[in-house]
Amino acid sequence: MTASAAPSEFRYFDRVEAPLPRRVRAAVEGVLGVDPALPEDTVRTFASMYFDADPVAEAFVDECYLGAGQARGRELLERALADGVGAIEDAPPSLSRLFADVDEDPPWLDWARVEHGARVFRRWGTSVFRFAGAITLAAYAESSVAKPLALTGAYAGASTKKRFLETAAFWIAVSEPGGLRPGAPGRASALRVRVMHVFVRRRLEGHPEWDRAAWGVPISQGDALLTLMGGSVAPGLGLMAMGYRPSVEDIEATMHFWRYVGHLMGVRPRFYPSSLTEALQLAFVSFVKGAGTAGEDGRVLCRSYLDAFRPAEGASLLDRLEDGLHRGMTRFFLPAPIYRQLGLPPVGAWALAPLLAFPFLFTAETLRRHVPGLDAVADRVARAERRRWLARHLGDRPAEYRAVDRFTR
Repeated sequence: MTASAAPSEFRYFDRVEAPLPRRVRAAVEGVLGVDPALPEDTVRTFASMYFDADPVAEAFVDECYLGAGQARGRELLERALADGVGAIEDAPPSLSRLFADVDEDPPWLDWARVEHGARVFRRWGTSVFRFAGAITLAAYAESSVAKPLALTGAYAGASTKKRFLETAAFWIAVSEPGGLRPGAPGRASALRVRVMHVFVRRRLEGHPEWDRAAWGVPISQGDALLTLMGGSVAPGLGLMAMGYRPSVEDIEATMHFWRYVGHLMGVRPRFYPSSLTEALQLAFVSFVKGAGTAGEDGRVLCRSYLDAFRPAEGASLLDRLEDGLHRGMTRFFLPAPIYRQLGLPPVGAWALAPLLAFPFLFTAETLRRHVPGLDAVADRVARAERRRWLARHLGDRPAEYRAVDRFTR
């Protein structure tokens, strides 16, 4: 693919001069003095990233998973994570290259900013889990996002809650203090997810329903970049509605943190926003470019997510409360036109739950910012809350990050 290539469903250049995008650009530029659109050459680079994958990890998967079997590939990966590649006699060259790739720090890495961003992400507690799950539903309108999940059965039906909890376990592992350092659990989790993504990509590329010309490669660098923004910029701004008070510096630190998480996962975008302003410009491009062709696949994923915490008959009050909060935050943070378009049911007064938290969180955040020592206390409280929440829902089962063995169709 050339640097200017774009999937046919990347509709930005056809739509950027349409009435609504033009009105948005004019309004933003008039109020803030900043064009919300990225330069055209940057947009073309972003579009071409939908054809970018992860050749280093793909070589390992081809040799050790697809060549020797998934069980053998997983065994090699786990041994290397536990004891190092040097402890494996006659280690496959692709395995050695994979670990050399993650062990070499990129030139832009700033560990102080990584730890700062991880601390900000932890501060958002379990609110960021529900928020991130909710805003992801908007992306399910896009076939490049929805088709891999629909075809593998991930985040659909009974598997939805388990997959969501495994994702939350990943978020916790990577954002713990020092969680991305060599030998840390978060770093290991990132590598496991990286290999799982490659395994899914390899299998989807040969699926008769996958349209490479329209969507690019499965789990592309383009969609991965937007996912990283969904863990940093989106909650940094969106959770202010609940009373959280991150600064611009805090949000940009989370961008740096997630950039490094992505790096470990093989996400090496040829464009990554250098500031909050550029991140918001990327959001404008994402808004304009969408084709919205996922159809029923996307709607099934959305309904499955909304039902993920539905309590069984005779469930405890705590289970019913969790389900209400889950539904309420989904309704509150998913834009109303999208919510209606998806045909999702009303949730009643639960939709106001995020606003009810505002006075308590805003007060706590204000005190944290002005009283010495409270930031450390808030961090300990948030970490404990996350661990309790995950243990209650996932129990003692470890997150597996295992690719499915067969497709749903």
